[in-house]
Amino acid sequence: MTALKNDRLLRALLRQPVDATPVWMMRQAGRSLPEYRATRARAGSFMDLCTSPELACEVTLQPLERYPLDAAILFSDILTVPDAMGLGLSFAEGEGPRFERTAADEGAIGALDVPDMARLRYVFDAVATIRRALAGRVPLIGFSGSPFTLACYMVEGGGSDDFRLIKSMMYGRPDLLHAILRVNARAVADYLNAQIEAGAQAVMVFDTWGGALADGAYQEFSLAYMRDVVRQLKREQDGHRVPSIVFTKGGGLWLEEIADTGCDAVGLDWTVNLGKARARIGERCALQGNLDPMALFAPADAIRAQAARVIDSFGRPQNADGTWAGHVFNLGHGISQYTPPESVAILVEAVHAHSRTLRA
Repeated sequence: MTALKNDRLLRALLRQPVDATPVWMMRQAGRSLPEYRATRARAGSFMDLCTSPELACEVTLQPLERYPLDAAILFSDILTVPDAMGLGLSFAEGEGPRFERTAADEGAIGALDVPDMARLRYVFDAVATIRRALAGRVPLIGFSGSPFTLACYMVEGGGSDDFRLIKSMMYGRPDLLHAILRVNARAVADYLNAQIEAGAQAVMVFDTWGGALADGAYQEFSLAYMRDVVRQLKREQDGHRVPSIVFTKGGGLWLEEIADTGCDAVGLDWTVNLGKARARIGERCALQGNLDPMALFAPADAIRAQAARVIDSFGRPQNADGTWAGHVFNLGHGISQYTPPESVAILVEAVHAHSRTLRA
C-alpha cells in the first residue's frame, strides 16, 4: 500500500505528536455539497449510489477536493448490515430509511443471523477503490452503526421520535432485544473487520440512539455490545495499527465507561465540555469532537471563534511529562445538508491555524 502523505488523524488517535489538530466531519461526504447532489441524481437512487463502488468513491473524494481535510470517510449507510440480513432497506425521496420487514416479534428475531459478508461486497469494493484513488493522500475511515442503533431501525422499521416499539421490547421482553443485539454485535464486528481488510485505516462505531436510553439500560443494551464489537476488531493490518472510535450521541454521562471499552478514541457530541472530558478520561484514549454543527451557519468570525473555543477547551496536547494527548476535531454530530460550503473552508483553515499556536 502507498505510504500516507498526511497521517495526522492516525497519530492523534494513537496519542502521538502532530503538528496541527486533524479535522474531518461526520457526513462530510453527502448532501451539503452541490457536487454530491449532482452525483446522486446521476445514480438514480440513494441505494444505487451506495452500491456502486465507483460512485461511492467519487462522492467520498468530493469534500477532499474542496477542503484540506485530514481524513476521508467511506460513503455508505449504517443500515447496510440489516439490509444484508434480508430486511429490505429503501429510501424514499425526501424521507428517511424504511425497512420492508421488521424484527419485532419472536419468529422474525429467531430467524435473524449474521449475514454472509459477500452480500456486502459492494461496500468492501468501495473501500478498496477509495484507497487506490486516495493514493496515500489521507487515511480512510470505515464505519458501522452500533448494535443498539441498528436494532432501533430493525424493530421500529425506520426512524423514530419516541422509540416506543424497541423500548417496549426492552422493558417487556429484554430476552428478545438481547437476541437481536447478539446477532448485531457479531455482524458489526465482521463488517468492520472486512472493511479493515479491504483498506480502511481507522474505524468508527456510530451509536446514534444509545443516548436515548436511561442509565443502566445504556450499559446493558448499548455499551456492552459496543465493548463486544471493539474486543473483536482487528488491531493491525499490513503492519499498521488500526484505531477505533466509539461515539454515542448524548453519551456525555458515560464517557469513562465508553473509554473503558478498549477503543482508541471517544467521540463527543456538542453538549460536552472537551476540557472536562479530557480530565475525566485522563490518558486512557483520545477524544474526537465536538463543534455544534449549527455553528457553521454563523458569520466567518464566529466560526473561527467557535473553532478556537473547542481547541482551547482541550488545551495543549503535550502533557507536562512530555507525553501527548490526542484530539481529532470534528462536529458534535453530522453536518447539516443546508450548510454553506464556504463555512466549512473557514472552519478547516481555522482549526489548523489555531491549533498550531498551542504547539509553538
